[in-house]
Amino acid sequence: MPNSVIPKSVNPDLQKERDGSSFSSEEFTAWWAGGEEALKFIRSVREYLYKDVDQNEMLQIQNMSHEDINEFSVRTSIEAAKKLRRLQEERNPGGEDYWPNLYDSREMWGLTPAGNPFGVMYVMVVKALQAQCTPEQYEDFGKRLERFEICGTYAQTELGHGTYLRGLETRADFDPQTDEFILNTPKISSYKFWPGGLGHASNYCLVMAQLYINNQSKGPHMFFVQVRDEETHEPMPGVHIGDIGKKMGFIGVNNGFLGLKDVRIPRTRMLMRHAKVNADGTYVSSPTNVLTYFAMVRTRCLIGRNSALILSAASTIAVRYSAVRRQSPINPKEPEPQIIDHVTQQMKLFPEIATSLAHRLASDYLWNLYEETLVDIGNGKYERLPELHCLSCALKVTSSMDSTAGIERLRLACGGHGYLTSSNLSNLYVFATAACTYEGENTVLLLQIGRFLMKSWNSALSGAPLAPTVRYLAEVQKNPEFGTWTGTWENMVKAMEYAAANKTRLAFKSLSNRLLRGESEGTAANHTGLELTQAAELHGRAFIFSSFTAEVTGPKSKNRSAAFNRVLENLLELYLVKETLGQLSNLLRFINLTDSDLTSLQDRLEAVLTKLRPDAVAIVDGFDFNDQQLNSTLGAFDGNAYERIFDAALRNPMNQKSVPKSFHEHLKPFMKSNI
Repeated sequence: MPNSVIPKSVNPDLQKERDGSSFSSEEFTAWWAGGEEALKFIRSVREYLYKDVDQNEMLQIQNMSHEDINEFSVRTSIEAAKKLRRLQEERNPGGEDYWPNLYDSREMWGLTPAGNPFGVMYVMVVKALQAQCTPEQYEDFGKRLERFEICGTYAQTELGHGTYLRGLETRADFDPQTDEFILNTPKISSYKFWPGGLGHASNYCLVMAQLYINNQSKGPHMFFVQVRDEETHEPMPGVHIGDIGKKMGFIGVNNGFLGLKDVRIPRTRMLMRHAKVNADGTYVSSPTNVLTYFAMVRTRCLIGRNSALILSAASTIAVRYSAVRRQSPINPKEPEPQIIDHVTQQMKLFPEIATSLAHRLASDYLWNLYEETLVDIGNGKYERLPELHCLSCALKVTSSMDSTAGIERLRLACGGHGYLTSSNLSNLYVFATAACTYEGENTVLLLQIGRFLMKSWNSALSGAPLAPTVRYLAEVQKNPEFGTWTGTWENMVKAMEYAAANKTRLAFKSLSNRLLRGESEGTAANHTGLELTQAAELHGRAFIFSSFTAEVTGPKSKNRSAAFNRVLENLLELYLVKETLGQLSNLLRFINLTDSDLTSLQDRLEAVLTKLRPDAVAIVDGFDFNDQQLNSTLGAFDGNAYERIFDAALRNPMNQKSVPKSFHEHLKPFMKSNI
C-alpha cells in the first residue's frame, strides 16, 4: 500500500471555525452525553475500544465480496464483544454497564462498520425473553443467550407478511400426546425472511408463529426454537436456513430466511409469562394482546434515538466538509469563500442539525415513558400501553422519514464527493431509510396512530380522561377557536397542536359519515386512510414541537451557560420556524396567518441561519463522533478532506496494479483486431 498523503495538522479553515465559536463545544458534548460523568464514561470506553483499530481496513469494506463482508462482520463483532467483556472484567466485574449494555450502542459503529449480525440478539431477543419468559424459562435458556453461550435472532417477518402480524402463516400446533409444539412454514410465503443474523450467525430463533390448539387459532405467540447444532452449526432436522443476499445497506448483518418442516420443540419453549398453554391443552390468554409485541415497542423507541444519531453523524460530515470546501465567489473580485458562507448551503445544513436535536430530545421523553410503563406492567397495570404504542410509532415514523430525507439533502450539499462511498453518507442513508420499513412500515404505523387518535377524539367528546400526549384534543374541543397568531415559540407549539387536533376532527367526521352510510369499519377506515395518516403525522410533529420547546425553555436551562442556551435557542427557533413554513398547507386551513406573518417567518428563518453560522462546526463537534465512528473521508476531525479522498483512492485495490488483466484478455485483442 502507498504511504499516506494525509497531513498531521488540522485544516486551517476548520480550526478557524472552532476558534471563532461563541460557546463551549465541550459543554454541548456533556449535555448531549447526559452529563459530565456520562461523557467521561463514554470517552474512556471509546479510548479502550479504538486504540488498535485499523481505519484503513474499515474503509475497504465496500471493495469486499458479499461473503467476505459477512465473514468480516462476524470477526469484527466478536472482537468487539471480547473487548467489552475484558473491559467489564477489568472495571466492574459482575456488572452489565460495559458488556452487554454497550454492544449495540453508537460506540460500536466504528468497530462494526458493515453492521453487527448479533445486534438483534441484544436489542430485541434478550429483552423479549426478559419480558416474556417465566423465571424458570429465563433460567433455562434466556440466561444462556444473555451470556452469549448461544446466539439468536428475532424471526417475525415472513416473505409474504410483515407489519400485519395476524396474517403470519408460520404455525405452531400443540401436540398433547408428546407435550410439544410442531412448527411449520407451510408454503414459500410463510418462510421467515429478513431477520438480522439469521442467515449463518444464529443457532436459535425467537419465532413468532400462529398458535393452534385442536386446530383452533389462538393468534401470534413467541417460541424459542433451535435452528442450528451448537457444536457443528449445521441446520437442525426440518430446518431450511440461509442468507437472503445483498441489500442496499446493512451489508454485513447476514439477514436470513428460515423454513420449518415438522420441527418439534417442548411445550415449555413457548414464552409463557403472560399467555400459557397447559399440558392438557388448556389455553390461558394474556391480560393484553400488546404484550406479545412489546419487544417491537421497545425497538421503535430505540429507532427514534438512533435515527437522530445517524442524522447528527451525517450533519457532522457535511458541516465539516462545507467549512473546508471553497467554491464560487459571492462577489466577483473576492476569493472563493467557504461554501458554508452561502446562505443556500446553510439552509441545506443547519436545519438537519436542529432536526437531529429535536428527535433526540423527543426520544428521551419517549424512553422515560417506556421505563415507567415497564414498571407499571410489572405491577399489573396496562393503562399507559396504548399511549406508549402510539408515541413509539409516531416518533419511529417521523424520525426515520426526517433522517432519510435529511441525509440525502446533506449528501447533495457535499456535491460530487458526497457520492463517494468513502464519504460514508451513502451508508448512513441506507441505515436511515431501512428504518422506514423495519419494525413496522411507516404508513401502516401512521394508520395505527390514526386509530388511536379516533378513539381519543371520541373519548374526549364523552368527557373521558385522555393520555397526557393527546390532552390537547380535549382542549381544542373546549376552545375551538385558535385565537391570535403571535409567532412565539409557545404559540407555534399551540398552532401545531391545533392543526393536528383539527385534522383529527376532520378524519373522525369522515370516518363517522362513512359508517353512517353503511360502510363496514374496515372499509370506512380504508377510505379515510389519507386523512388518518395526515392527522397521525401532525400529531407526531406536535409532540416533537412540544418536547423540544420544553427542554430548551424549561427549568433545565438554569443548569446551562447563557452562551450555550443561546445556541440551543437558535436551533429551536430554526426548527420551529422551518417546520412551520413547511406545514403551511395544514396551518393555513385552520389558522388565520396574514402575509405579514408569513414574511416575518421568512425573515426569522434567514436571521437565525446567520446567527448559527459562526457556531456550526462547534455544534457538530459537540456530537462527539470520533473519526472511526464517522468512517468518512469528508468528515474527519482534522478537516483534510481532499487528502483523505485521494488517499482512499490510492488504496483502492484496483490501483495496486498498473495494468488490469482485462487489458490483455479483452481490450487489447479487440483493438488489435481492427488492424
